[in-house]
Amino acid sequence: MSQAETTAAAASGPPEAVSPRTRLLLEGPVTPTLLRLAFPNFGEAAARVAFISFDAVFIGWIGTDALAGVSLVFPIFLLMQTMSASGLGAGTAASIGAALGAGRTREAAGIAAHAVMLALIVAAGAGAIMIGLGPEIFRALGAEGAALEAAVTYSAIVFGGIALVWLMNLTANAVRGMGIMTVPAGAIVAGEAVHLMLSPVLILGLGPFEPMGVVGAAIALLATYGVGALILLVYLFSGRGLFRLTAADFRPARRHFGAILKIGVLASLNTIQLQATFLGLTSLFALFGPAALAGFGAANRLELLQIPITFGVGSAVIAMIATNAGAGLQDRVRAIAWAGCGISALIGLVFAGVAILLPEGWMRLFSDEPAVVAAGAAYLRAMGPTLPVMGFAFGLFFALLGVGSAIWPFLAGALRLALALGVGALVAQRAGGGIDELSLAAAGAGLAFAAAMVLSGRRLLWSRAASAPA
Repeated sequence: MSQAETTAAAASGPPEAVSPRTRLLLEGPVTPTLLRLAFPNFGEAAARVAFISFDAVFIGWIGTDALAGVSLVFPIFLLMQTMSASGLGAGTAASIGAALGAGRTREAAGIAAHAVMLALIVAAGAGAIMIGLGPEIFRALGAEGAALEAAVTYSAIVFGGIALVWLMNLTANAVRGMGIMTVPAGAIVAGEAVHLMLSPVLILGLGPFEPMGVVGAAIALLATYGVGALILLVYLFSGRGLFRLTAADFRPARRHFGAILKIGVLASLNTIQLQATFLGLTSLFALFGPAALAGFGAANRLELLQIPITFGVGSAVIAMIATNAGAGLQDRVRAIAWAGCGISALIGLVFAGVAILLPEGWMRLFSDEPAVVAAGAAYLRAMGPTLPVMGFAFGLFFALLGVGSAIWPFLAGALRLALALGVGALVAQRAGGGIDELSLAAAGAGLAFAAAMVLSGRRLLWSRAASAPA
């Protein structure tokens, strides 16, 4: 949209051909509307928290080797999770929201259908890579012996069915783009209920089931996403939302792929950088032995938990900002960005409290081995103070995606990756540092990312005063 078109749209107000749901996003008071949209997502976030936490707890009962092996796979799996939810998924939600804000309902349906096609295409490529190259990747990350065997087994099953993860997350974002959050949240909670029932049964062997270890963990994971994907696909084809998917919507159209990929490619690269940062740190902690590797893997899960909870706010921010940007309401866009950043920072403050005040307590959820607890607690103490600042930066990340700006968040992520791996490797391999020093290097890289994000979003936040009510 050109500046002249934006000005004209802002002067004339929201378009007439919009649904009551879309008009709420365009006219409702900013912070109450944002919280109303985000509230169902907190249930979804709780389900993701349960998934990340309890899966590790169950696997930790098997032993340190199993936990270490799965800890190597988990960042790569989370790469698929974040690429689909916050990468191409963000492109899906933002482009659908913009189309609906401008009153183009059939265009929004076409974008949703193309998101389904993209999910299958990308999942096929990712699965082929990980099944073929998984053993070499895990060896390169420092795995050996029983830990390597666990990693290879778990990865082969998870990535054999990774299409279920992509389908659930892209269809969830298609629905979120309508400004409807309860349906994707309900689908994800239902999937996690299945996960919590299946995981202990399959991993540990309860009732008539024999213990399946990491094989059972992988099967339970895929069942979680399969249930969610089925619910969301039925919803999109039923027409209960703002549009109904039809066969005609699946006729390939370059403009629909382009609408998603314009935002989604750089957003996905940003999530790749995030997971590459965690993978790189995983390999550096592995230099200090299996206990350090397991400790970092368990400690890092607290930091990773902040991301899905922040995404609960971020997905609402994307939907509101994209819809208002599509209608040309720029002052309102700015007010939504500030509200999203503030709420995300408060979420980070809660996680900081756990990391700073209860590091050993968090670690003992996963292991009683003193070396594992000590390694993880050292990382949590270093990262804890950065988490509120990181929360603000994540909120700004989602706001920028909502206005279709993904290049600066990508560059900020590149800075964090370079500093975490560069300084971390220098500390761990050349300067003779230990776990404490490596943890501080990781925390410093996170603060640099947050500073770069604020710099990149300065025009969105401060170029002129917002006039929308907050």
